[in-house]
Amino acid sequence: MVKVEGIVGDTLQQTLVDLIALELQAKQAHWNIKGPNFRALHLALDEVVSLVRNDLDEVAERLATIGGNPDGREATVAKTSSLDELESGDLPVDKTYEVMAQKVQAVCDKIRENLSEADDADPITGDLLITVVSGLEQQAWFLRSATK
Repeated sequence: MVKVEGIVGDTLQQTLVDLIALELQAKQAHWNIKGPNFRALHLALDEVVSLVRNDLDEVAERLATIGGNPDGREATVAKTSSLDELESGDLPVDKTYEVMAQKVQAVCDKIRENLSEADDADPITGDLLITVVSGLEQQAWFLRSATK
């Protein structure tokens, strides 16, 4: 069995809280965007939320499978997520495309920081994290491309 202590457990836990934060922020933006092309971004953010919800469940279940205790409590997410808080109030569509693309990419980049080490220690976890990054990078690209 893989040791949950160390890089594998730490990487899975950090990925979990970052995915939860990203899901919440994407939904917050989804509810508060205003302006031209509202509908397209509204639907794009639903795609991000759907992908992230599936991914965070897979990550939490992998962590539990290897003997860890996934911690997705709101206090843990608020304290340990690597994402900056999303501003409140009305969010202009054009700016929100850019902000959300950056947030999605930031989660990818955070996962990549320890991906090689986690993969070396546990290739199954590595494969899961690669899948997560692949899906998120595609969503970041979709968001970036919508404003060019």
